[in-house]
Amino acid sequence: MAIDKASREARRRAQAEGAQRLISSGVMDNLFAKIDAGEIELDGADGLIQQLIKTGLERGLQAELTEHVGYEKGDPEAHLHENSRNGSFPKTVGTSVGDVELRVPRDRNGTFTPRLVPTGSRRLSQLDEMIISLYAGGMTVRDIEHHLAATVGTELSRETISKIVDEIADEVLAWQHRPLEAFYPVIYLDALIVKVRDGGHVRNKAAHIAVGVDMDGVKHVLGIWVQHTEGAKFWAAVCAELANRGVRDVLIVCCDGLTGFPEAIEATWPDSMVQVCVVHLIRASMRFVSYGQRKAVAAALKPIYQAATADAARAELEAFAGSELGKANPRTVAVFENAWERFTPFLAFPPEVRRVIYTTNAIESLNFQLRKVTKNRGHFPNDQSVVKLLWLAICDIEDKRAHDRARERGRPLTERKASGRLVEGQVVTNWKKALEQLAIAFPERIEHYL
Repeated sequence: MAIDKASREARRRAQAEGAQRLISSGVMDNLFAKIDAGEIELDGADGLIQQLIKTGLERGLQAELTEHVGYEKGDPEAHLHENSRNGSFPKTVGTSVGDVELRVPRDRNGTFTPRLVPTGSRRLSQLDEMIISLYAGGMTVRDIEHHLAATVGTELSRETISKIVDEIADEVLAWQHRPLEAFYPVIYLDALIVKVRDGGHVRNKAAHIAVGVDMDGVKHVLGIWVQHTEGAKFWAAVCAELANRGVRDVLIVCCDGLTGFPEAIEATWPDSMVQVCVVHLIRASMRFVSYGQRKAVAAALKPIYQAATADAARAELEAFAGSELGKANPRTVAVFENAWERFTPFLAFPPEVRRVIYTTNAIESLNFQLRKVTKNRGHFPNDQSVVKLLWLAICDIEDKRAHDRARERGRPLTERKASGRLVEGQVVTNWKKALEQLAIAFPERIEHYL
């Protein structure tokens, strides 16, 4: 805290000294007089800030043209050069503080290509970055159009805003099809529901996000898929895509009991183990439990999923089924019975591994953040727009968290409040111990990658 405060004080002192030197020089006297007289506004259309941007851009464009033609403006020997200046033309450029009217210089031969304000560009890059950030934050194209007009006075059509956002489509496509590592000890798979227009109807679809843990315990978002059809066919396609991108083997896949997924896993990676998320299983088993019995049922289920072995868990389930509480809630017993084969695998591992594979909570927090982004939208026009927004949202959230951590760098750990990584690049807690136990359980498969 002391280091951060000292750095802020140093910046303030340097800025104050610089401003004082500028004031003392008298350069600003005429400007201050016009501001005091009301002749110049600081912001808004034709305000001081816009005029400074206009002056800076036009001066930079003139410098670029000088470099191109080889002589300064007004040079008496200009006629000796092959190319020459040829006036200017007007151009309106959108900026983060509103539209700015520029005079762009040109040359006689028509070979001058500005770099500061590229030919054909109607916006500075900062405005594009602002639009993409607003979109990643969950604002619709209509919302962004209104926001820009109301705050910075820049009027962009919805078509233009859509084109700006669509420019990153190739980047999203490259990310979704990038090569992956050959081996992931653990893959988590979870979904969130989004509304997508499908033909003439708006339907609920599941956007599934896969997160893989590499050999160093680092999590990576492997891809996002919007479910077109239910069952094994969809999951077979997902597994085939991951295999085509380089994934040769997976030890454990933790999911929420999705229909057809175990069969698809076994078809692609025959030796992989599918683990149903225990948290999802508990939620499903509690769905029809009355409010008054919820605490008692939750307490009665703990000995089942905290049992030392699968046999002990079976004994606890049978004891619960025979109790008055179990007889009053047969649905709870049935949920565990139906998922038993996919529920018990994690019971064969010690606590270090159990904590890694028993739940998909590793990406539950990610989905919670993404739901904040998607809830503002009525529906998405297509599946591709879902993938694009979710990918942008993940990048935006990670960038904001990284910025917050950078601001607190140097403070004592007890005083840091910035959140860690959400998922991408996050390291699994106690991964070394978990990897050690996995190496004992799967020596032939994991030794090759150590």
